[in-house]
Amino acid sequence: MAYVTPAEFAAKMVEAGEAKIFMSTKDTLIRAYMAGAILALAAAFAITVTVNTGNPLIGALLFPVGFCMLYLMGFDLLTGVFTLVPLALIAKRPGCDMKGMLRNWGLVFVGNFAGAMTTAVFMTIIVTMGFTEEPNAIGVKIGHIGEGRTLGYAAAGAGGMLTLFVRAVMCNWMVSTGVVAAMMSTSVSGKIMAMWMPILVFFYLGFEHSIVNMFLFPSGIMMGGQFTWADYFLYNEIPTVIGNLVGGLTFVGGMIYSTHYKTSPSRPQPSAVVKMPAE
Repeated sequence: MAYVTPAEFAAKMVEAGEAKIFMSTKDTLIRAYMAGAILALAAAFAITVTVNTGNPLIGALLFPVGFCMLYLMGFDLLTGVFTLVPLALIAKRPGCDMKGMLRNWGLVFVGNFAGAMTTAVFMTIIVTMGFTEEPNAIGVKIGHIGEGRTLGYAAAGAGGMLTLFVRAVMCNWMVSTGVVAAMMSTSVSGKIMAMWMPILVFFYLGFEHSIVNMFLFPSGIMMGGQFTWADYFLYNEIPTVIGNLVGGLTFVGGMIYSTHYKTSPSRPQPSAVVKMPAE
C-alpha cells in the first residue's frame, strides 16, 4: 500500500482538474451518467440495509461501496469536479479558463442527474411492483426522507436554509476528502481504505450531497412523498449544489493547494542560522 506524499497528490489534483476541462463531451457525459447511477444505487442499498436492520450505522458503513466503485472505474461526480477543476485555473494551466470549467460542471451535472434519475425510476418500479402496488417499507422511508429534507427546512425559515447550506458544505468537505484520499495510495486496497472513512462520516451524519439527493427526492416524489418538484429544487437541490461547491473548493481543494502545491518558504533551522561574531 504505497503512500503518496501530500506534495505529490497535490500535483495530481491539478493534473486531474486540467484533464477534466479538456475531456470530450461524450466522455464527460458517460462518466457522469454512470457515476450518478452507481451512487444512487449505493444510496438505495444503504437505505434498504437501514430499514431491514433498523440500524442506520450499518447502512452508513456499507454506503461507501458505491463511491469506491465509481471512483475506481474513473467516473465523475459533480462534488469531485467542484474541487479539482478550479485548481487547474488557479495554477494557470494553459488553455484552462472559466468557460471550460463551467462547461465541465454543466455536463457533469446533467450526466449525474440523468444517471440518478435512471436508478430512481428502476427502484420505484421495484418497490411498487411496476407501479401496481403501494410502496413497500423502503419506498415509504425514501418518501419521508424527501419530505423532511425539503418541507422541514422550509418550515424552519432562514435557520432551516442555513442548516441545509452548512450540511452541504460539510458534505463535500468529507466527500472531496475521499476523492483526494484515493490519490494517497497507488494500490486498490489503499485507495478503498482511504476513501471509505470520510464517505462513512458524511453519510451517517446526514449531510447533504447533491447527487445522492438527485436520487432520493425524485424517487420520493414518485413513491408518494408529500412534496413537489419545486420544493425539491428550491429547498434542497439548488442550495445543496452551492454548499457542495463551497465546501469542496475551500476546505479541500483550496487548503491542499495553498500548503502542499504552493508551499511558503521554510524558516531556517536553528543550526543553519549564522551567528555574527561578538564585538
